[in-house]
Amino acid sequence: MAKPPSPARSRKTPAPKRASRSPAPPATNRERPDEPDRYKASKQELVDLYRQMLLIRRFEEKAGQLYGLGLIGGFCHLYIGQEAVAVGLQSALTVGKDSVVTGYRDHGHMLAYGIDPKVIMSELTGRAAGISRGKGGSMHMFSVEHGFYGGHGIVGAQVPIGAGLAFKHKYAGDGGVSVAYFGDGAANQGQVYEAFNMAELWKLPIIFVIENNQYAMGTSVNRASAEDQLYRRGESFRIPGLQIDGMDVLAVRGAAEVAVEWVRSGKGPILLEMKTYRYRGHSMSDPAKYRSREEVQSVREKSDPIEHAKRDLAEAGVSEDELKQIEKEVRAQVAEAADFAETSPEPELSELHTDVLVERY
Repeated sequence: MAKPPSPARSRKTPAPKRASRSPAPPATNRERPDEPDRYKASKQELVDLYRQMLLIRRFEEKAGQLYGLGLIGGFCHLYIGQEAVAVGLQSALTVGKDSVVTGYRDHGHMLAYGIDPKVIMSELTGRAAGISRGKGGSMHMFSVEHGFYGGHGIVGAQVPIGAGLAFKHKYAGDGGVSVAYFGDGAANQGQVYEAFNMAELWKLPIIFVIENNQYAMGTSVNRASAEDQLYRRGESFRIPGLQIDGMDVLAVRGAAEVAVEWVRSGKGPILLEMKTYRYRGHSMSDPAKYRSREEVQSVREKSDPIEHAKRDLAEAGVSEDELKQIEKEVRAQVAEAADFAETSPEPELSELHTDVLVERY
């Protein structure tokens, strides 16, 4: 009796058919925003931007002093060196109409949005007069009135919240935009990309801002990110990105003009990478041994945003005496905020039970 043929010979699996069309080429012809120019500020606008940056710098220096004296507890992340980012961007927004949300390095963003230094400093020192009644501290501040939705302690958590705020603006048709700040370290968080995807699908009016201060908590961006040109991070979601000198307040403001026009016109989200630098450690407890003093000093000497603005002011005809007067007024404002915070009462013990649930049960 003849042997049956082996399965390999009796049956042939047909080869898969080749696709009839080649894959679509990448969409290189997608509309992109114009490359921003450096903002042409009037003399008064430049003075105002300088004053705001100086207020943040002197406020943060005072906060560092109060932390060292034990008057500020918990965590405290200073914004010294990055002032041009918040000031340049938020000077192009409308307080109360446009929403801002950020991470735990949040004092500068609040000051740049016109919030009273006294209530911010009171919050830092845990006083009842604080903007969160002394219960939020440095990392958790909030003002619905101003459209400032926090300070968030979870890395990257503010990005989907920012997308939600943008959805609210679009749903309500109120013309507002959302600005969501996050750092180079948070740029590797998965929830960031979920927010990117949703924002582009729904064409939400949101500006994603990466404040790339080079070191995340303590690791260089070049060591932590396979793609260290972070403005490209939105490309796979068809979100255009721009890389901006975040140490130049007029460059930042120029980028803000482009970004705000882009999202307000219904084109969906945009991503801005702000190349900036923090002079202090990640937080007050960070000795910053991962970089040299020479590196920090070099950035201070060559790229400091306040010194940069001073040079612009000199070219605009602002005298040294006028700058000294601004310095004097800002120092007095910060001293008043510190005195107010130190002399304000702490929250009542009963406040432990408020703001825990939406209703009392």
